[in-house]
This record gives sequence, structure tokens and C-alpha cells, in this order.
Amino acid sequence: MDPHAWMTALETAISRAGGLDDVDAISVGAQQHGMVCLDERGDVVRPALLWNDTRSGTASAQLVDELGGPDLGGRAWADAIGSVPVASFTITKLRWLLANEPANAARTATVCLPHDWITWQLAGAPQGRARGDGALATDRSEASGTGYFSPTSGSYRLDLLRQAFGHTPDLPLLLGPAESAGRSLSGQVLGCGSGDNAGAALGVGATPGDVIISVGTSGTVFAVCDQPTNDPSGIIAGFADATGRFLPLVCTMNAARVLDSTATLLGVNLDALSAMALATAPGADGLVVVPYLEGERTPNRPFATGAIHGLRLSSWTPENLARAAFEGMLCGLAAGLDALLANGVRVDRVILIGGASRSEAVRQIAPGIFGRPVVVAEPAEHVAIGAARQAAWILRGTPAPPTWQTTASRTYESPSLDSVRARYREVADLTADIPGHSIDHKPARNRPGLGDVSNA
Repeated sequence: MDPHAWMTALETAISRAGGLDDVDAISVGAQQHGMVCLDERGDVVRPALLWNDTRSGTASAQLVDELGGPDLGGRAWADAIGSVPVASFTITKLRWLLANEPANAARTATVCLPHDWITWQLAGAPQGRARGDGALATDRSEASGTGYFSPTSGSYRLDLLRQAFGHTPDLPLLLGPAESAGRSLSGQVLGCGSGDNAGAALGVGATPGDVIISVGTSGTVFAVCDQPTNDPSGIIAGFADATGRFLPLVCTMNAARVLDSTATLLGVNLDALSAMALATAPGADGLVVVPYLEGERTPNRPFATGAIHGLRLSSWTPENLARAAFEGMLCGLAAGLDALLANGVRVDRVILIGGASRSEAVRQIAPGIFGRPVVVAEPAEHVAIGAARQAAWILRGTPAPPTWQTTASRTYESPSLDSVRARYREVADLTADIPGHSIDHKPARNRPGLGDVSNA
């Protein structure tokens, strides 16, 4: 994607909102991992590779093996940065660039991420360069998704970057949670920004003990913690949050898009799909959808394909297919919740957000799949709310972010659906995973109101 398209969209949004004359501070929350390469003049070298581009799946496997071999690579990476790099991570995309576009790799003088670049553009890209006064800046939450930053030490791992990319390009200045990145061309104080999930955690007012499950285009399960995690399996990414704490996170690539595509297949809208799913019994008469429609990040199977199991004359009905799509999507997220619990993450409550949380079927089925009550936050742009809270925090200059009015919520409960999860586990690993499989990387077209603009 051309990063300038982000600025065009932002300028349109600002115009429609009435401009910035009454705005004192701005912070940007944006998708993590996206690779933005700049040359010596600060010009974009090539379209950004987004987080969900899985072409770097082979590169991620190479990097893991290079650091510690197939047996110890996961442990070595987890010890180094708190995460094991998968195809989403920026470092894997840089390795892909080096292998596939060496001329562009050689031109790359600076590497940044989406919110770094947008904030820099708001400041007018001072000096027309990415270095010196007015340089690019980032925060811990965004840096922790690169693969060359340690949230525990709070510093870049330039040795890992050099190993992956062959040289060490300039990187954004690391700012603390309430530090300013300067001022915009129109005079507003600029916040350090955050990754989308860290912004959402700020937006819902999450504190230690809260686990947030976001069901947007992708799915994420993440928690605010006082201590870092270290998972050599790579299931949990040991990210940082936007307050100085940590944000262990599990991400699935296939969430709301599974429901979108199922609704399209059945020729119904999303409300009708929800009603169909709730019209049949849990377990969908044995029908199981494994929703790896664009590969998968967790489990780390970038070349996997989706599958439908349990086809019989009795089970092959539109209602069962609708139900199985919801259950399959939620089972993938439930595995993320299990991983957090297994790694000692405290879970006092589960908060459900994201576009698909509007679906009545998601709200009613999720508690049974997750095995606990679910607090559903009323629909809102939680990432944007978190960015606004961060901007207010920078203006206030206090040690902690300001108290913020969160959106209303409702708690849903239902009987446990352990049998559904057990059946899903039986078949989830049977789907094909073919290295080199070609995947169409065109942006997914989401139905209004279901997907969201920010992803892990």
C-alpha cells in the first residue's frame, strides 16, 4: 500500500470532522508491523508491506533457525525480544525485501511503521529527511512489533536488524508513553502514538486483569500486564502497551472476514447470518469450519488453507454452516485466551470489542466458547478513543493517563461449549499447509459495520 493513501484518508477525515482549529493535541493509533522504507531524502522506496502480507512466511522461519536453530530458535528469540517473529513482523518483511528486491533494500536508509510515518507527515516531515531535528519517532507498543526491539530492556536490538537486513538503517526515536513527538504544521502537540491494540486497551480503560478480545478483520486476544511474557512457542507476542506496562498478545488473521465471506456465500446480510447461526444447536450437527482463509498467524501457518469437516446430508444446511463459521472463528480466539492463561496472565474479566462484536451471534456464542462471561463494550472506535486519551495525557503532563469516560457495556453468559472446542481441536491441524502457496494480497473488502480499520 502507498503510505500517501493513509494521509489522503486522514486529511479527508479531518475535513469531514470540521478541521483542527479546536484541537490542541493529536496522537495516532495505527496497525502494527507495516514496513515503510524511506531513502536518504525521506522518500518512500516502495509500497508498504502490511502486517497481513504472508509472503515473508519463509523469511520468518529462516530468521528463527538462524538465531538458534529449529530446536532452540524460539527460545533464543523469546529471550531476545519477548516474541518469536512470524510473517507479520517487520523484521521478516525486511528479510523478504533483501531477498526479493535487493535494489530497494539497498536504497532503504530508514525504516519506520505506519503511525511513525503519519505523525512525521503531520509535522511536515521536517528537513525533508528522516534524520536530525524533527526526526521520526515511535513508542514502545509500536516498536515491540518490529522484531528488533526488546520491550523488557526498552531498546532496539540492532544486531538482530543487521542479521536480517544486511545493514542497519536508521530507526525512529523511541519516546516514552507521555512524551511528545513535536508539533504539527498547524500547531497541535503531537503524541508519540501507539499500535492499534495498545490504543484499544487505553480506549477501554483496561488495567491488569483485563483481557481484551478484538474481533475485527483480524482477531486479537491481549492483556495489560505489569510483567513481560516470554513464550518460546511464538503463540504469544510479548508486546508493550501504551502506558509503560506490557501487552502480551495472540493474533489470528481470520476473524470478521470469515463471517463476511460466509454471508456472501449464503447470499445473506450479516444480521441474517447471525439469525441463521442462532437458529441451530451448538456444534452445528458436527459441522466444523477451520477458518484459515488467508493462511494463519496463530497458529503460525502462513500458507495454510481453510477447511470444512463433518459434511453429511443432515449437517449440510445453511444454518449449520453459519453456526460453524461463528464457532470456528471464536475457537481460534479461545485458543489465544488459553495460551495467555497457560503463561500465567491474570484474567479477571474478558472484554469483547471490534466490529464483529455488534453481531448478536458473536455475543451469545462467545461466552460458551471462551468458558466465561464476556463483557461486550458498546461499538466505538476504541483505538481512536485511546489515541485521544494519550493526546490528553501529553497535554496534562501527569504520571498516569487521565481518567476517561468509557463506553457502556453489557455482560453475556451462556453454558460452556467444551464439546465444540474439543471437536474443533480434533480437525484444526488437518488442513493443508503448503510452502510457496500463492496468496492474493489485495486488501479485503469488508462489509460496513463489521470489519475495522485497525489490525494487529
